[in-house]
Amino acid sequence: MTHPAAPRTGTLRVSVVIPVKDDDRALSRCLDALARQTRRADEIIVVDNGSSDASALVARGAGAHVVRCERPGIPAASATGYDAASGDVILRLDADCVPASTWVDTMTDAFDRRPDVDAFTGHARFVDGPRVLRTVLAAMYLGFFGLVMVPTLGHAPLFGSNLGMRASTWRAVRDAVHQDDPELHDDIDLAFHVGDVGRIRYLPRAGMGISMRPFGDARSFARRIAMGFRTVIVHWPRDFPPKRWARTGFSSDRSRT
Repeated sequence: MTHPAAPRTGTLRVSVVIPVKDDDRALSRCLDALARQTRRADEIIVVDNGSSDASALVARGAGAHVVRCERPGIPAASATGYDAASGDVILRLDADCVPASTWVDTMTDAFDRRPDVDAFTGHARFVDGPRVLRTVLAAMYLGFFGLVMVPTLGHAPLFGSNLGMRASTWRAVRDAVHQDDPELHDDIDLAFHVGDVGRIRYLPRAGMGISMRPFGDARSFARRIAMGFRTVIVHWPRDFPPKRWARTGFSSDRSRT
């Protein structure tokens, strides 16, 4: 690590960041779920990435702080939200997510208990699509994601729909992340840089409902795969796996909590 572990205090302030573009109905559902948390966030920041619908009005109506991001793409919108956050811990999810009622509490408690960990990422389940396929498809999707990304990164990945990091960690990597390329997966890019300065761990108790919409058609799914490859390749040759493994000390237990 290049910066000291945060002390355990039990009084961590929590900011939740939600990037959104033209998704007011899903955002309303997400904000309703955040309002029912067993431990409420200290602030909710909704980053309006050029919406033409009522996303900003919905956010303000729910008491969220709305920040406008004119630069296109989720990488820019997410970074804008992280910069605006005032909490000790920054949690990130998407507008079409439905967090479990204990999500904020679980994440906050994990950061408090593990001052040696810089970022956590949780699991997910589908909340729409064919009911009989939701569990198995989510397991397949996240399992494949982990199977590919753990050896690629040399440590656990970050899943953009369910992640948390320390504000100090964001400040340590913000100038290195690719904020201005809308064709990158911001969570994969962030994982490369967070893994360079600290520890990422998987937190299975941090439950999150996600939408099956991005996988609804072959073209959309193919674009997501292409963006994933692009995100990895822009980090080469410096982060070509054997080089990164040597630098990060990759071993089979680096992803465990």
